[in-house]
Amino acid sequence: MYAGAAIAVGLFGHASPSGVAWLRCLGAAVVLLAWRRPARAAWRGRRFLLAAAFGVVTAVMNVAFYEAIARLPLGTVVALEFAGPVVVAAVGSRTRRDLGALALVAVGVVAIADVRLEGSASGVVFALVAAAAWAGYIGLGKRVAVAGDGVDSLAVGFAVATVVLSPLALGTREVWSSPRMLLFGIGVGVLSTVVPYVLDQFVLRRVGRAGFAVLLALLPVTAGVTGYALLAQVPSLPEALGTLAVVAGVALRRRDEPAFDDVSPEPRY
Repeated sequence: MYAGAAIAVGLFGHASPSGVAWLRCLGAAVVLLAWRRPARAAWRGRRFLLAAAFGVVTAVMNVAFYEAIARLPLGTVVALEFAGPVVVAAVGSRTRRDLGALALVAVGVVAIADVRLEGSASGVVFALVAAAAWAGYIGLGKRVAVAGDGVDSLAVGFAVATVVLSPLALGTREVWSSPRMLLFGIGVGVLSTVVPYVLDQFVLRRVGRAGFAVLLALLPVTAGVTGYALLAQVPSLPEALGTLAVVAGVALRRRDEPAFDDVSPEPRY
């Protein structure tokens, strides 16, 4: 997932961040449609509307994410984004554990934002927009999963999102003149969307809510390690502590929840 994001950063010199996000959406749509070939029922009625809304919200989340990582380190952006799902989780409950988790995430976000706000306020804003879109993703993700085949709905949703966000293709003109860069653009869609979502289908069947939450809490750390290894992005001490606070908040919020059937899938950046 974050190897794909690292490749996307490498494309920012040849296409706008939003254009790279659109290429990712296009690549995912082409691969998923060729693989799944959704039946006619997936393109009609409520199932289609849900898939379309889900695809557009996810694509907007990815656009905001790419605009953010064009301005901030990868690990910083991923940590900031965790504000979205944890706040959504906290709204549904008022236990001490939930409030403690929310406090940890808030402290972490403030620590990260304080480091980067002066240098790139727009990067923080884009990251928080992506966090808000993640909250929308959570709500729509449950409905799509209940309405029909999740992978088929992904194929339909990303196809619709590719068309809806097609004006962003204007930022990819240079890519189309280079087969190598176009291949990298499509590869971002495969690495960051297709492969993680398919693997998710196996993970969601085999681990409980607590186990999945522990893995989910590792995402900011994974992003930070990837950013360091592939992009030479070294986090400052406040950023590192803020990221760990976000991870601790997510893990605390989910640790003792036994049921997994109603958990929402995590986004793929």
